[in-house]
Amino acid sequence: MARPTSTKRDYYEILGVTRSASDDDIKKAYRKLALQFHPDRNKAPEATERFKEATEAYQVLSDTEKRSMYDRYGHQAFDRGGGQTVDFSNFVGLSIEDIFESFFGTAGGRGARQRVQRGQDLRYDLHLTLEEAVFGTTKEVTLTKNIACTRCSGNGMEPGSQPVKCTRCEGSGEIRRVQQNIFGQFVNVTLCDRCGGEGQMIADPCKECQGRGMVRAKQTIAIEIPQGADEGLQIRLTSQGEPAPRGGVAGHLYVVLHVQQHRYFKRQGHDLLLEVPINVAQAALGDEFGVPTLDNKEVQVKIPAGTQSGRIVRVRNEGVPYLREHGRGDLQVHIRVRTPTELNEEQKKLFRQLSATFGTDGTQPAENKSFFDKVKDVFGGS
Repeated sequence: MARPTSTKRDYYEILGVTRSASDDDIKKAYRKLALQFHPDRNKAPEATERFKEATEAYQVLSDTEKRSMYDRYGHQAFDRGGGQTVDFSNFVGLSIEDIFESFFGTAGGRGARQRVQRGQDLRYDLHLTLEEAVFGTTKEVTLTKNIACTRCSGNGMEPGSQPVKCTRCEGSGEIRRVQQNIFGQFVNVTLCDRCGGEGQMIADPCKECQGRGMVRAKQTIAIEIPQGADEGLQIRLTSQGEPAPRGGVAGHLYVVLHVQQHRYFKRQGHDLLLEVPINVAQAALGDEFGVPTLDNKEVQVKIPAGTQSGRIVRVRNEGVPYLREHGRGDLQVHIRVRTPTELNEEQKKLFRQLSATFGTDGTQPAENKSFFDKVKDVFGGS
């Protein structure tokens, strides 16, 4: 009898293993795919579906009874039950570490789940000057956030008291429900909704935090800004986020950098751009002069005779330091030839005399030529 067809992909194909693969091979294959497609690590639109697909395949093939049924009946073994093989609602918001703990277990072999909870991550937008971002600095910021209660040390209990066993789950932290279908009994395991999976309850809540294990307070944190930081860079401060309930692992603080515009300098990758105006005499005759750098030094710049507006002169190693590497970019000096708008009589006279000498054949002064003759003198042509 032919096996009924299904629109789902084969579970072995999803994990990239053969039908004779060992339990260890299946576990390794799933771990690799989970690390690759978990939404925390992969923001591609299709990553979430690939992660769900791999998780469903693993949950079936890692269970001896389910794998045997799948080998005999394919996907129909579970579709007939009218249920879904994997309930992904339990995985919403869990980190990759939580997923692995759920499937692979934790050290110690305790009967109750006792999953270590993690506090919420926080975000702080920090504004910097261009100098602070380029050369690095230390900034102190003050946040109002939850911190661990000092009275109960974050466990939520009044000092000297002890927790009691949860009567709903009998201390296991899990609620097990037996479901029956045509293939037999299946046990659905969920976190206890009364104790949150901890297996125990607080009998005497802390008077300071009312059992929450945390209180609101201001906290000053020093943030090290590395040299070469740029707009949008995120700095993660481990365990500086919200504390977790009952003394769990604190979340992280993500500091997002925003760099203010500078009045004179602009950043382009690892180069700094500086626009320097010069007069027509400097452009025509050439010149050498000093220009400032972002760190308040002065470097000499030499421009040749006949310099046109828009020319770029590079000053090596005066740009932005490479982030966490040696070396730095360049300072690009953009030359802008400024045409004078106000001349005194003597200057006008000198410019008229100079203009009369701009003939190309030595006989016809420039002011007596037609417009198109002047264009030919500049660009060439007959």
